[in-house]
Amino acid sequence: MSRAERKKDHINYALSAETKTKNSFDDVRFVHNSLPETSVSQIDQFVSIGELCLSSPIIINAMTGGGGKETERMNECLAAAARDTGAAMAVGSQMAAFKDPAEERTYNVVRKVNKDGVIFANLGSELTLEQAKQAVDMVDANALQIHLNVIQELVMPEGDRDFNGALETISEIAASLHVPVIIKEVGFGLSYEAVTQLKQTNVQVVDTGGNGGTNFAEIENKRRNEPFEFFNKWGLAAVPSIVESVHAASRSISVIGSGGVRNGYDIAKAIALGADAAGMAGKVLAAADQGGKEGAKRFINKCQEELKMIMTAVGAKRISDLKNAPLVLTGESNHWLEERGFPPSYYSRKRLGK
Repeated sequence: MSRAERKKDHINYALSAETKTKNSFDDVRFVHNSLPETSVSQIDQFVSIGELCLSSPIIINAMTGGGGKETERMNECLAAAARDTGAAMAVGSQMAAFKDPAEERTYNVVRKVNKDGVIFANLGSELTLEQAKQAVDMVDANALQIHLNVIQELVMPEGDRDFNGALETISEIAASLHVPVIIKEVGFGLSYEAVTQLKQTNVQVVDTGGNGGTNFAEIENKRRNEPFEFFNKWGLAAVPSIVESVHAASRSISVIGSGGVRNGYDIAKAIALGADAAGMAGKVLAAADQGGKEGAKRFINKCQEELKMIMTAVGAKRISDLKNAPLVLTGESNHWLEERGFPPSYYSRKRLGK
């Protein structure tokens, strides 16, 4: 199977997986504030991640890349939606363009459509410094997203089997590149230990990428004669991964919460758990597939409006205020965090204005 065919499989799986209704964000509830002392007109959704300033905390995460005309069309839709809503956007892995230069058009269409927006280039941790520079130049990127997909590679019959030196490579690139570097998990969740290691580098941002969204182990297992089914439920769920990453980051690097984010409510929860912004992929992709660029735009605008209403309800005028809104964590997320030494009661006892 070609890389382009695999990418199409990923997109089709993401669209079919939109029937899923439950993930770890359902373990999180806000404590109601009867006296929020704020107004919808006062809400400010401006955020900073690393050196980047964003008018919205919503990031359209990488899903498409190197898949021919259909991927080019989808990227064009997503880029237009990002342009019209102020959302940042990551392209899919650009390795395909190094193997087939004709595929460059499926990536650089994003910058052609969204001339002034915030765009992330994207490569895997097997990249070289020269490839990193080329990927950034290809889309005139504001940052480089390096994705970590160990489990996906292990499940892929033709995937990588040697992951030595990834941290050293990341460190070299983060120290040498002229734009910020973002490290992103692809669905198995960053842990406290992983983010602690990344703090030793010049990486400015991590994207947690926990369980709850597209499951690349399931996708690749369907291609195996003898599947590694144990990997289908591997990793950290989105909520525990956000909590662990935020604790490890200790404000020295920014955190994007992701992994099955479905709406403005989940975005608010991710930020209240300590993330600086939230990444979405599958839901935006589905909106673009069903309604083109206008469909994707409507969906992102809806999420921004939902977030505004929630911020008003809890009394958070700014994103930084939302981080202090009290939450109650239940279910498997509560259990995981207790076992890992991150007491859930910390979140229920937060106070706005503190």
